[in-house]
Amino acid sequence: MQSKEYLHELFGLDGQVAVVIGGTGVLGGALCTGIAQAGAHVVVAGRSAERGRERAAAIAARGGSAAFAAVDVTLRESMTALKDAVLAQHGRVEMLVNCAGVNSAVPYAEISDDDWQRVIDTNLRATHLGCQIFAPVMAAQKQGGAILNIGSVTAHLPLSRVFAYSASKAAVNNLSKNVGREYAAQGVRVNALNPGFFPAEQNRKILQPERVRKIMEQTPMRRFGEPRELVGAALLLLSGAAGSFVTCSEVFVDGGFTGMRF
Repeated sequence: MQSKEYLHELFGLDGQVAVVIGGTGVLGGALCTGIAQAGAHVVVAGRSAERGRERAAAIAARGGSAAFAAVDVTLRESMTALKDAVLAQHGRVEMLVNCAGVNSAVPYAEISDDDWQRVIDTNLRATHLGCQIFAPVMAAQKQGGAILNIGSVTAHLPLSRVFAYSASKAAVNNLSKNVGREYAAQGVRVNALNPGFFPAEQNRKILQPERVRKIMEQTPMRRFGEPRELVGAALLLLSGAAGSFVTCSEVFVDGGFTGMRF
C-alpha cells in the first residue's frame, strides 16, 4: 500500500457527515475546512448566516462539501431542530464538533450574573446539549461515531480575567470523560481537544502587550498557535480508524504551555 493510501485509510472521512457547532468562528472554521478536506460533508452550524455561508462557499471552492445551518446553541429546541434537519437531509451523522465559545474579560469581582450565565450557556450548556442530542443518534446507527468537544488549557491552569471561561471549559473536559464512558460500549467516542493560545474573537480583548509577554514566557514554543494547527489532532480524534481506541481523553495543542512549571 502506498503511503498516501495508508494515510487516507487512517484519516480519511469520505462519505461521512460532520456537524461543527460554532463552525462560523475562527477555530471552528479551520476545523470545518480540515474535516471537509479529509472527505466529509460538513454542516457549518452557527448564528451568523453570512459567515456560515462564506465558510461553506470557501470549502466548496477547494473541492470540499459543506452547507450552512443556523442554530442557537443555548436553546434545546434549536439544537434538536439542527439534528432533525441533518438527519432529514443525510439520514445519518458520524461526527459532532462542539466548538461554540465566548469569554468575559473582566476582573472576578466585576463579572455580572448575566455575563457569567452567557459564558456558561454558550460554552458548557451548548456542549451538553450537543452531546445529549447527537450521541443517542450515533449510538442508534450501530456504526459508531465521534464527538469532539473543544476545551482549553485554562481548564487546568489558573489565568486572570477568564474566570467564567475557565470554569466552563473545566466542566467541558469533565463532561467529555463522563459522556465518553457512558457511550463507549455503543461505539461512540467522546474526547476533548484543548487549544493553547490561538488569537480569536473571544480572547482578543485580553491579549494586551503585557499579557502576551507572560503567555510567551510560559509557552516553550514562544508563539501563538495557528488555527490550522488544530486540524491534525482533530482528525485523529474524529477518525474511526486512526482514533478507534481513543475515548474519554484530553489532547493538548498548546505549544507546551501546560508542560511548564516554574
